[in-house]
Amino acid sequence: MNSILKDIPDNLICEEYRKRFTKKVGERLQSSKDSARHLRAFLEQHPKDQEHFVVIFMNAQNQIISTELISSGSLATAAVFPREIVKRLLVLEAGAMICGHNHPSGEVTPSSSDRALTSKLKRATETVDCTLLDHLVIGDAENFYSFSDQGIL
Repeated sequence: MNSILKDIPDNLICEEYRKRFTKKVGERLQSSKDSARHLRAFLEQHPKDQEHFVVIFMNAQNQIISTELISSGSLATAAVFPREIVKRLLVLEAGAMICGHNHPSGEVTPSSSDRALTSKLKRATETVDCTLLDHLVIGDAENFYSFSDQGIL
């Protein structure tokens, strides 16, 4: 299998991954694994040596309205402002959201800043009757951390 893949250019592999795992507007994400694949496919178009923060905005039926890059940062951080996310929730009339970001190191263990941001986003979204369904940390390969799966959300 590996000998087959080594002959295929990386950009073609990335494009195929995006086609297979990027959900379309109106589709639902069925699990944290499904959400992580969607985020990973979205992140394929961004530099891997930077941290990127993405939000999947959904309606009240948990159907995707939009997946958007909120912030790109450095190797270890991306500035995220809950106020800006809440503004976007209101513009899109979203009823739910899943957020996520990559760790360029490949390590999926959330930092104390990740935990604090999750708590802050949960409080901020509740003020506008929106549900923060999950916060995912995307690592290397298929590794990810789900705040929801861990019972934190």
